[in-house]
Amino acid sequence: MIDEGYIKFRSAWTRTAPLSHPEIAELLKWRRPLYAAELIGHYPDLGIGYGNLSIRAGEAGQFIISATQTGHLPAPGVEHFALVTGYDMAANTVQSEGAAEASSESMTHAALYALNGRIGAVVHVHNDALWHKLKGKIATTGADVAYGTPEMAAEFKRLYDTTEFADSGIAVMAGHDSGLIATGTSLADATQKMLALHAQHQEISG
Repeated sequence: MIDEGYIKFRSAWTRTAPLSHPEIAELLKWRRPLYAAELIGHYPDLGIGYGNLSIRAGEAGQFIISATQTGHLPAPGVEHFALVTGYDMAANTVQSEGAAEASSESMTHAALYALNGRIGAVVHVHNDALWHKLKGKIATTGADVAYGTPEMAAEFKRLYDTTEFADSGIAVMAGHDSGLIATGTSLADATQKMLALHAQHQEISG
């Protein structure tokens, strides 16, 4: 069962004019190949989008992330991104601002940035074949842990401390059908990790 698109934290969103941060150009640039590879996209039968990406921006602890339910857009604009200005994992709250509300994965992205200041970007994608192939073979979150929750935040901390995730920057979300995560020092780094993993699988499958 696909569990996607639903915000599971308390969202304190302030509607503003579209963001003007220069980092959005990077987000738009690196989203294109992910969308082309169908790692970001839309489940037409369910009417929901999947996949998102983010980059550190603004003040310390803040980041820009794709807005909720934008996976279906082939060419989003600046109005389709939100700045996460604060979060409280214990209270399960996320504050954001922008012309659209931040992704339902914002809490997970926040947890990943909190792991290490060198993590500069996060990419979350969906690919059923990769998910089945890698689940349990590389760093994998618990199957009973849902996306976008404080429990997922704690789970990524566990992976970072006890598995190869701190070095590889790649993890499988066992409790989030088809979901995979890549982190990197930059958006180019995180995206290229995921695209390389996808290309490698395509070659083997082909």
